[in-house]
Amino acid sequence: MRKVVVVSSDAMVGEDLEIYKEMPSYKRLFEGGSRVQKVSSIYPTVTFPAHATMMSGFYPGRHGIFSNMQLIPGSDPTPWQWNSDFLKCTDIFKEAKKKGLTTAAVLWPVTAFNPSIDYHIADYWAQGDGDTTLEAFKRAGACDSVMEIIKRHMPLFEGRERIHPYRDDFGMHCAADIIREFAPDLLMVHPANIDDARHKYGVFGPHIKDALRDLDKWMLLIADALEERGILEETDIFLVSDHGQLDVRRNIALNVIFRENGLIDVAEDGSIRDWKAWCLSNGMSAIVFLKDKRDKDLHDRVRSLLDDLLEEGLYGFSRIFEEEEAMKIYSYGGPFSFVLETDGYTAFADSYERPLVKPLDNSDYRFGNATHGYLPEKGPQPLLVAKGPHIKSGIVVEKSHIVNEAPTYASILGFEIPGADGTAIKEILK
Repeated sequence: MRKVVVVSSDAMVGEDLEIYKEMPSYKRLFEGGSRVQKVSSIYPTVTFPAHATMMSGFYPGRHGIFSNMQLIPGSDPTPWQWNSDFLKCTDIFKEAKKKGLTTAAVLWPVTAFNPSIDYHIADYWAQGDGDTTLEAFKRAGACDSVMEIIKRHMPLFEGRERIHPYRDDFGMHCAADIIREFAPDLLMVHPANIDDARHKYGVFGPHIKDALRDLDKWMLLIADALEERGILEETDIFLVSDHGQLDVRRNIALNVIFRENGLIDVAEDGSIRDWKAWCLSNGMSAIVFLKDKRDKDLHDRVRSLLDDLLEEGLYGFSRIFEEEEAMKIYSYGGPFSFVLETDGYTAFADSYERPLVKPLDNSDYRFGNATHGYLPEKGPQPLLVAKGPHIKSGIVVEKSHIVNEAPTYASILGFEIPGADGTAIKEILK
């Protein structure tokens, strides 16, 4: 039998490994295994596009997930890109299912309503008044037997379903029970407490050791479950991450500028009546949409405005990519027209109401004391450590990319992902 377990610890970086190496779960699960020293992420370095790449082997320009958020100007809150049908490509769950393998995912982004996941707790939540967490999980793909696991662990996070580390504690306990009860061939689970700690308090500090202690506890849950099921020795276990973070000093709401230049029309009640251009925050980058992307005059007008703002040097961005340029350099394309890259200490807000410069605000991951979304070569880098029967011992690979991760898992499980941009990391595979 071949089994793969993937734990994606959101925003964990290579520097964290020096702390984590001293913890019991590392010594139990990963000591003597292999690792990649620096794993490059995609552009933009945000969670949903990154995890879409990590489970598919395709870059964003091909898988179609351009942001965590959907494009709905003026919406509050802005809906996320939860659903698997937002993907324009295949993924590892679909390909594994074609090969007759069993699959599981817990809190993995862009998987809601994916019919190829047998044991599923989607990264999805109650949608508005009258909905409940249990109804949302069931609607998004949890079968009856998984619903029993969910109900068993609801006390861990009931009333704080979107608060870390409670959501992660719930998810990792559920993942351990899925292993015990079903032993899926592929399990992918996504705790995000380290990401949350960095957003709240900054990239480095004592809060990171506390978050790593939680991760250590959860990894021991996974180890215990694999051992109790009798499959620990035949399971290849991966600990990976999607991006790092950088410290933030301010937030700028460029939609204020668009509104004051006649590109956003606001009604008397404050709602958006119409729009010609809209800036959607990706944290430390932003994407600019034109309502009619084919309108050359509108394109030139917005480009001229952005060039003027860039020249002034006060508005938080240091570079403008045309969509075609972003696609050519970073394989990042979509329905937007421009990408604005941070000046290194500014994040972007979606608001179209003054003030132009917003205070740091931990209510949204994009506006906290640290965040991400910037070019992938910047800042601390994601990691990959692995150990198992198909992983070589003691190999250190200098560089890889998250696009190569799904093809690596597929290779272990005995299949390929057709058309994928990435390739298996053969240096670490037996």
